[in-house]
Amino acid sequence: MNNNPTLPQTLDVVTVTLNPAIDQTVVIHHFAANQVNRVVQTAAQPGGKGVNVAAFLADNGYRVGVTGFLGRENDTPFTDLFEHKGIADGFIRIAGQTRTGIKITDPLQRQTTDINFPGQAPSAANLDAFYTQLAASNSPWVVLAGSLPPGVDAGIYRELIGLLKKQGRAVVLDTSGEALQQALEAAPYMIKPNIHELEGLVKQPLHNETDVIAAARMLIAQGMRLVVVSMGKAGACFVNADTVIIARPPQVEVQSTVGAVMPWSPGWLLHIYASMPWPIVPAWQPRFRLIALHVPASASPLPQPWIDGRRRYR
Repeated sequence: MNNNPTLPQTLDVVTVTLNPAIDQTVVIHHFAANQVNRVVQTAAQPGGKGVNVAAFLADNGYRVGVTGFLGRENDTPFTDLFEHKGIADGFIRIAGQTRTGIKITDPLQRQTTDINFPGQAPSAANLDAFYTQLAASNSPWVVLAGSLPPGVDAGIYRELIGLLKKQGRAVVLDTSGEALQQALEAAPYMIKPNIHELEGLVKQPLHNETDVIAAARMLIAQGMRLVVVSMGKAGACFVNADTVIIARPPQVEVQSTVGAVMPWSPGWLLHIYASMPWPIVPAWQPRFRLIALHVPASASPLPQPWIDGRRRYR
């Protein structure tokens, strides 16, 4: 078996997942710490933000490749997924096992407990192979997503963005913490922070949507082309240089977030961004209420039918 397969040169998107995981969901009724708990149901699937994005894009007809680091001892669930969905596998195999992420869900108490393992540390040779793999691919879009494995410098996304931009490639970034903070110095094309992450980036509290929009515009001024701020149940805020759109989702009961690709995830955003002009991008998803706070006069009208099939906002 080729431990380090080569990505083809005909891809639309390459997603990078440096710290993937096998996501295991465990359903327990009346879960309680310090007690014996009985499992009602369990399921496991290969995951990681970049892997989930790739699966979504492949399902929507895109030519997608994946790379990053996979533990050699338990890569079968990932290779099965890639083969099933037609995803080009460019992961660098490293010693040991890919980490497991455990999500304990109690539907009766509406509680979820996450237990995340740290993952395996790639060697210097693994990192060199990864850089070579990514640089040799030529997709116009690259998604950098997720946390970093042990031993990897927090500035790696910043470095990767700089290298990819020199190749003329657009970079979508979805990460958090110090890795996100440092990556902004390289000005990726698109970022997707939540409100708490955005507060950390601008170093001030954000009390309302006006504050969120102002903070997103600060990042646009630093060179980002699109900032999408996820606001939980309140929806998401889409901001580019001259347009702001607030998207509000319908109310649904969340069963599990494992493998979920939210309507403003990098995968969803790339799917509609490649298909439609701005500001139609966030309006593509039916059954979302969208409020365009400011749309240039030259912008295209929003499509029908949407917004519950009744109204259009401009």
